[in-house]
Amino acid sequence: MSSATSNTTTQPGASDQSPLSVAQLTAHIKVLVEESFPNVWVAGEVSNFSRPQSGHCYFTLKDDQAQIRAVMWRGSASRLDFNMTDGLELVCHGRLDVYAPRGSYQLVVDRAHPQGVGALELALRQLREKLAREGLFAPERKRPLPKFPRRIGFVTSPTGAAIRDFLEVLRRRWAGVDVLVIPARVQGDGAAAEIAAGIKAAARLKPPLDVLVVGRGGGSLEDLWAFNEEPVVRAVAACPIPTVSAVGHEIDVSLSDLAADVRALTPSEAAERVVPASEELASHVTRLGDRLHGTMRRVIQFAAQRIDSLAARRVLAHPHAPIEDRTRRVDELDARSQRAIRNLLGERSHRVAALAGKLESLSPLAVLGRGYSVTQDARTGKVIRSSAKLKVGQQLRTRLAEGEAVSEVTKID
Repeated sequence: MSSATSNTTTQPGASDQSPLSVAQLTAHIKVLVEESFPNVWVAGEVSNFSRPQSGHCYFTLKDDQAQIRAVMWRGSASRLDFNMTDGLELVCHGRLDVYAPRGSYQLVVDRAHPQGVGALELALRQLREKLAREGLFAPERKRPLPKFPRRIGFVTSPTGAAIRDFLEVLRRRWAGVDVLVIPARVQGDGAAAEIAAGIKAAARLKPPLDVLVVGRGGGSLEDLWAFNEEPVVRAVAACPIPTVSAVGHEIDVSLSDLAADVRALTPSEAAERVVPASEELASHVTRLGDRLHGTMRRVIQFAAQRIDSLAARRVLAHPHAPIEDRTRRVDELDARSQRAIRNLLGERSHRVAALAGKLESLSPLAVLGRGYSVTQDARTGKVIRSSAKLKVGQQLRTRLAEGEAVSEVTKID
């Protein structure tokens, strides 16, 4: 009698007679994992972060005991308002996905935010560091505000409290100022673009503005975020008009505050910074007038004393005395010069007479006067000193003390 045969079918993987293929096992795991974790939040530290040209983000989330690979596709990554970097603590939302070709699983992240610090704070810090490296907040870029502006622009909401507070303080402090309100939304989607456009429009106005104020009333960090966005900060830094940032908060400093030439804590303080107080200016002018009068009195008194001192001097009391003194001095010098000239002429006359006597004694004419004569060759004029130099027939000229005689040599002894 044969044994009964079982009708049950052995399921794949239940025995070595019907094993699962790797692909089949991976497919079962994929279904199990993805159906069990379709929506999960995971916290961990970012490592091995990379973002190729495709725009997708690949990274690893880890803690002290384990790690999981993660991916954030380009569409989700483009919505991040902070820069993902290694070492950043993140809280990620997504789903688990099994990658069959490698037999591995990963977290597909669709949104994330930093752990311990809000995304806005992180984005603010990163943008601030970036713009600071470009020099947009450098102190040497700051320009002084004009002392007495005539045309002031204000980029803000025309219905907000900021412009009302600004105008109230302005009217109280200084008259004769034209204020042009350039309307723009100051919070919400599109606010940053409107504020930046308003700043650029203010720079093109004719006649040009003297001062531009950019700001709004107080609010939370989210309400004031438009003044931290990069287009607004760059527009403030590039504005050719001296700019005041008047975002209504006193504790936190917006990036627009750092880029502007002057920071005001509130719109009311902005009005105090851009125009002087008429009462204070009048008081200052009065003080300057008093100082000027006092200084002029002292100058006049000193000048009068100086004039009295000069008037007492001999040169002013007797103005002709110097001329008389110099006239007397000229006469004395003339007399001395006359005496010196006479003495010098007398001395020179005696010396000339003595020299004339010496010359007279040495003169050939004196010798001739004593009976001597000088005989010369009549043709050459040479003096004849020896008969050896004579020739018969030679013409001679004999000079006597008085006159000359011409003779011819007929005989030589």
